Amino acid sequence: MEQLWSPWRSKYIGSFKGKDKIEECFVCHAITHPAEDDDNLLVARFEHSIVMMNKYPYNNGHLLITPIEHKGTLAALSQECRAEIMEVINIATKVIDDVYRPQGYNVGLNAGAAAGAGLPDHLHFHIVPRWRGDTNFTAVVSDFKVINESMEESRDKLKQAFTKYEV
Repeated sequence: MEQLWSPWRSKYIGSFKGKDKIEECFVCHAITHPAEDDDNLLVARFEHSIVMMNKYPYNNGHLLITPIEHKGTLAALSQECRAEIMEVINIATKVIDDVYRPQGYNVGLNAGAAAGAGLPDHLHFHIVPRWRGDTNFTAVVSDFKVINESMEESRDKLKQAFTKYEV
């Protein structure tokens, strides 16, 4: 069986060493500090959910869709929130199409720590744009991944593109 390695996530994973739990939920912090949206990489707000960039992206345009409520399971969310999140995922793929023109997507939810959730108590979906050949040797032999655009440039492009869509 082949394995997929993501050594660029070491910084993120290492940030939890010696901690039993995350002291502050970065999603809740972003939600409650709208004046810091740019610093928090938050690109869109909706009634029940937000869209933010992943601080440790697998590719340019890697987004997180998360409910405003601090809940760890789909069942804990209202039907309205679940429906909105699905529509926001749809909008997010359109936005990424507009900005990056990927050839495909990975859309995923890691529900619970055992499933790999780095933030198990605040549900979030990952939207990862993909291109043929987008993983290459540098991540394996050099312990880094090439992201061809700054986080700030990506944030500004995505934030602008979200203004064209409504839920």
